[in-house]
Amino acid sequence: MAGLCDIYLAVPRGFCAGVKRAISLVEKALEDYGAPVYVRHEIVHNRHVVENLRQRGVVFIEDFDEIKDDSRPVILSAHGVPKAVETEAARRKLTVIDATCPLVAKVHRQIRKLAEEGREIVVIGKKEHPEIIGTVGQVDCQDRVHIINSVNEALTLNLPSGCKAGVVTQTTLAVDDAEYITACLRRKFNELAEQKGSDICYATTFRQKAVREIAAKADGVIVIGSKNSSNSKHLQQTALQNGAAKAWLIDDADELPWPELENLNSLGISAGASAPEYLVDEVIAELKKHYKNLKIHDIIVAEENIEFKN
Repeated sequence: MAGLCDIYLAVPRGFCAGVKRAISLVEKALEDYGAPVYVRHEIVHNRHVVENLRQRGVVFIEDFDEIKDDSRPVILSAHGVPKAVETEAARRKLTVIDATCPLVAKVHRQIRKLAEEGREIVVIGKKEHPEIIGTVGQVDCQDRVHIINSVNEALTLNLPSGCKAGVVTQTTLAVDDAEYITACLRRKFNELAEQKGSDICYATTFRQKAVREIAAKADGVIVIGSKNSSNSKHLQQTALQNGAAKAWLIDDADELPWPELENLNSLGISAGASAPEYLVDEVIAELKKHYKNLKIHDIIVAEENIEFKN
């Protein structure tokens, strides 16, 4: 094979601080308690991470009724959970370890504040996503919660006349999409309460910025991440919106789109916030087997040195 000459690597990419913390909490639970350890929902949305932990004795569940031994620890995923889940865990006297990302927990505090202020609450995000389910589940006033995910839905949103409104956002959305929707809400409601700074997490912002840079340079972009990863899918979308003729979302090197790569001279590579770096290494190693004169270029848009304590 010939043709592909340049690889543009997005920096930063891969694991964010919230994902590192969540995985670390699971590994520490295995060390402290031994197997099995239960995790409610996938700890992060990555097939390789989940399978690796499963092989080490982690049992992934969606409901506490699946627990066979209530004396074993239960870890709540990085996406957060509704408060009803925490209440049920307390009722069952389960040993709970909360791996909710601190940035998601910040959104939880904000939606509770909006509820206490008696506001109509607009939640920007995908209603079926675990993070949104957890965020919306923080408040009892479900009749005042409105989930939207597009500018059109913002424009057609009907709230009581003269009401005070507030907004929170899923942390892994496309930055531009979230801003367009929020700007629409600002025009629509005079008193829109919103958190200082964006709810979109720093890692999502930086990774999308890096993908914009590599998309402008490369003929195509590969994003390494699982199909159920919201932030990975938005990286693929970002690439297509910023100059990449093609963009692929792949789980690992086994899914490299070889026939389509033959027509490229350059390729951008990034990885979602829940994708381990070894998957990037394996993709590059496989590409080097086929293209002997590859040049690797790091495209750095930010330095990340954030850590969340367990």
